Amino acid sequence: MQRFKELHQQNDPLLIGNVWNVQSAKVYEKLGYKAVATSSSAVAFSLGYEDGENISFDEYFYIIERILKSVSIPLSVDLEGGYGKTTDEIVLNISRLAKAGVVGINIEDSVIIDGSRKLLSPDEFFNKLNAVIQKLKEQNIEIFVNVRIDPFLLGVENAAEEALQRMKIIEEVGADGIFVPCITETQDIERLTDAAKLPFSVMAMPELPDFSTLKRLGVKRISSGNFLNGYIYGQLETALKNIGETGSFSPIF
Repeated sequence: MQRFKELHQQNDPLLIGNVWNVQSAKVYEKLGYKAVATSSSAVAFSLGYEDGENISFDEYFYIIERILKSVSIPLSVDLEGGYGKTTDEIVLNISRLAKAGVVGINIEDSVIIDGSRKLLSPDEFFNKLNAVIQKLKEQNIEIFVNVRIDPFLLGVENAAEEALQRMKIIEEVGADGIFVPCITETQDIERLTDAAKLPFSVMAMPELPDFSTLKRLGVKRISSGNFLNGYIYGQLETALKNIGETGSFSPIF
């Protein structure tokens, strides 16, 4: 876990590889990536589920274990809302991950209710996150807690202001990192990184600045989410169409 923590303090941002199975993780390792992280949605899609904790934690854990046994670089896990309704359930899941060798988790401040994603209120967010982190400390479970906040993802009004308030909560409860998916405007990124006391993470989007700009703005971790998974299966669809049109396998050779 210490090595993973150090990767968030280096001069260049940590470009973390998002994976959904052993094959994808092995490609990142082969190309010299320093760490990988699961994309919960990509794992769910690969097993025939929709995103949003529709996959059981045991099914997810099986994939995680296979990745851990197949690569030697650090693995972080996208835990969504925690895969549990109570603090004890969430902490038990995190404990299982840590014992298996997972070095970090992402946990988020939104929940899916009746198929629609909603932000927890600031009080709900504080109470949930604080209870989880305090219990992890009580049980001496060492794991990098990267907290995802979703004002930009959900397009809420005054997203930057909302994110700043939630960042204060993350820092107050003693988490390790801040993750703001779907933030893309340079001025927003700079405003939030200037205020952040913890390593700041962003995710691939069409309008996201390039890596050198993100470095200059103070971003410490960059992820691709499930976009490469979608890109790869789009390429597969194209290849299959080409095979059908040519009446041979020549397009893939």
